[in-house]
Amino acid sequence: MSTDDADDLVFKALADRRRRQILDMLKAGPRTTGELCAHFAGALDRCTVMQHIGVLERAELIIARREGRSRWNYLNASPVKAIADRWISPYAAEAVELLARLKRDLETP
Repeated sequence: MSTDDADDLVFKALADRRRRQILDMLKAGPRTTGELCAHFAGALDRCTVMQHIGVLERAELIIARREGRSRWNYLNASPVKAIADRWISPYAAEAVELLARLKRDLETP
């Protein structure tokens, strides 16, 4: 899969607020699929939560591992870092350089 295709999957996965909520839950540590489904009880049925988890897995934002009857979901932040490195870091470097020039210009009589 090309980098652009992988980026598309990540951007599409992050486009939905419920998927972002799932990722936020996983920032604190791994969760079972049951725990993730319980969080959305009343708002989403188990099948819908599983579909959201599937989208996140295809984008490689979640890594799932089975332990007995439990399925543990882990956050994989690498795809987000790759996007930040490609899309955000170059602009941040330019901003830092701009601030350094501004500081130099203000301090030079």
